[in-house]
Amino acid sequence: MSNIKSYDSIAVIGPTASGKTKLAVQLAYKLHGQIISVDSRMVFKGMDIGTGKDLAEYTHQNRPIIYHMIDLVEPWEDYHIYQFQQDFKKAFGSIQCIGKTPILAGGSGLYLEAVIQDFEYTSIPSNKEKRGALEELSLLALQHQFQLMDIHPYKEIADLATKKRAIRAIEILDYLLTNPEFALPISKPIRPFIIGLNPPLELRRNRIIDRLHSRIKEGLITEVEDLLEKGVTKERLSFFGLEYKWVVTFLEGQISKTEMVTHLGIAIQQFSKRQMTYFRKMEKSGLKIHWISNPSEIDLLMPMLASFEGINTNCNY
Repeated sequence: MSNIKSYDSIAVIGPTASGKTKLAVQLAYKLHGQIISVDSRMVFKGMDIGTGKDLAEYTHQNRPIIYHMIDLVEPWEDYHIYQFQQDFKKAFGSIQCIGKTPILAGGSGLYLEAVIQDFEYTSIPSNKEKRGALEELSLLALQHQFQLMDIHPYKEIADLATKKRAIRAIEILDYLLTNPEFALPISKPIRPFIIGLNPPLELRRNRIIDRLHSRIKEGLITEVEDLLEKGVTKERLSFFGLEYKWVVTFLEGQISKTEMVTHLGIAIQQFSKRQMTYFRKMEKSGLKIHWISNPSEIDLLMPMLASFEGINTNCNY
């Protein structure tokens, strides 16, 4: 088991309908933490049912749990991953500043990677010519080559854990050394203890279908109609995900309500499978994920998590 003192936060990930929010709320209650949503869609206002915000769940034992990164912008506004990173850092820093535990929760693997793996340097272009030569080297040789490069603040925070990351680190450092005018704040990537929820496949499928029917009863179709009336285009709604795409198709009269539910249920299950594929890819790239099949298994980790000492009361954010 990993040394909990090496972490500064906790992340709860998993495919859709796996129970992430409930588990994150439980952890926030027990560990006196606050939740940061790591989801690409929950930042948009008025998109509650289709994105599964489940705001009513942010209460445990009659105590409200504070959350961040939800309802930040209007659905017709652009919100890119770089903006997400900046808002995330502010939320993360504000939680640490008051001595609380940041608990990340979400099913968006890309957005989780964006705040874990220092995506500040995504604007730095790849060097295809040098990459070819670097890919021929071993991880140890790449790490050695990186250490031989000139001194730069980036060297203190670079991730050299895997061959892929080491190549990118060399690429970034080479660019920074040859382009000193390139200025970005040097910040140490966060180090969350990652808990993955992966219920049995059949249970997950049943939950997806049950939740879909519940959301339709709660007013998913009305939510989409309201967004259209507010001026959000059909094209943009379709961009926001499966629920909005299929409801729009239904509202346009292209399919019946029964067909919408059937197709949407299948599409969400396929999406769930893709989420798990992405999480497995994250593991292969070097991220450690502690998998459990249901929230009750968190009790096995609680003795260790209860002594969580990763909080840094640094108020410079």
